[in-house]
Amino acid sequence: MKKVTGIGGVFFKCNDPKGMNDWYAKNLGLPQTEYGTTFEWRQADNPEKEGSTSWCTFPQDTKYFNPSEKPFMINYRVENLAALIDELKKENVTIVDEIAEYDYGKFVHILDPEGNIIELWEPADE
Repeated sequence: MKKVTGIGGVFFKCNDPKGMNDWYAKNLGLPQTEYGTTFEWRQADNPEKEGSTSWCTFPQDTKYFNPSEKPFMINYRVENLAALIDELKKENVTIVDEIAEYDYGKFVHILDPEGNIIELWEPADE
């Protein structure tokens, strides 16, 4: 079973998310929306399929990264999230929440051995 297929996004906490977004837009050209920046691309093994990677700031007091106390979170694109979670449970990986489904995919959060929160995303188009 293929597990991680790519980076879905990079998210980090900061004191002034709007100011940071403005700085990255002005100095590095990252176009901003209410959800940060989305980089669109085509899959190397199937150029007909599109993909995306997100970059987004969060306020310092966000609870979204809990229970991790780290100031960042990486989102990994995966295939067959349910099967992967079954495998991770067998390896005693900490599963933070239940799989949540949205029109753009399925998500779940896990912790690595050092307490870093990891978001796993199975895009709806895969």
